Amino acid sequence: MAEEIKKDVLLTVEGLKKLEKELDYLKSVRRREVAERIKQAIEFGDITDSSEYEDAKNEQAFIEGRIITLEKALRNARVIDNEDLNKDRVRIGSTVLLKDLDGGAEFRYTIVGSMESDPGSKRISHESPVGRAILGQQVGSVVEIQVPAGTVKYQIIDIS
Repeated sequence: MAEEIKKDVLLTVEGLKKLEKELDYLKSVRRREVAERIKQAIEFGDITDSSEYEDAKNEQAFIEGRIITLEKALRNARVIDNEDLNKDRVRIGSTVLLKDLDGGAEFRYTIVGSMESDPGSKRISHESPVGRAILGQQVGSVVEIQVPAGTVKYQIIDIS
């Protein structure tokens, strides 16, 4: 069996707490709920054609897979302390104000590790195209990013 390569999981303090909370919830609440659903489905009798039993078993497999993923991520977590951030360059944990040089729109993103990225909440991964382009850059820098529709240019307006 090949030796597993350890990859640091970069997390902010907030991201670490969120993953720990999710893991606790899955272990203490969701496991019990799904076990109860499986028990009820079995009590109804023949489970060979029971869609309720199948759904519960699938959900159980998903929950157990997520628990394993979270435990592995937390074992390999490297926490980025926002207090230690140097505000002159974009780093993981930085909140960055970008200006689209073509349309003039402004966007504020927080750069996070991939485990806690949530574009809907303006938290983008350092591994995303925008994250990779601005990482290490300073206020005033202009970056070009390849997107499916072509190239966009962003200027870094502020780092906090």
